[in-house]
Amino acid sequence: MARRIRAAMVEDYLRAQGHEFSEFEGGDWDPGVRVAQAGRRMVTVFWDGPGEADQLKGIEAELRSGGFHVVPTQQDRSGRRRLEVSLP
Repeated sequence: MARRIRAAMVEDYLRAQGHEFSEFEGGDWDPGVRVAQAGRRMVTVFWDGPGEADQLKGIEAELRSGGFHVVPTQQDRSGRRRLEVSLP
């Protein structure tokens, strides 16, 4: 069973890898990574901006090399891609 994880843990790891984070400005999100808590045992990672699929593939590889369990998913009805991140 997965252990508890916090969005701040994933965010700190991605910042250490040199990723820029998305910010909400002027009614829209700037390009970058966005991390959200999805429950006690899962964090969701999104890419805001162009090249969503390619950016998430790179982030997925980085998170896996950091010891995280990562499952790429997509929201219903051809929605946004995302990474579901947990601790093994």
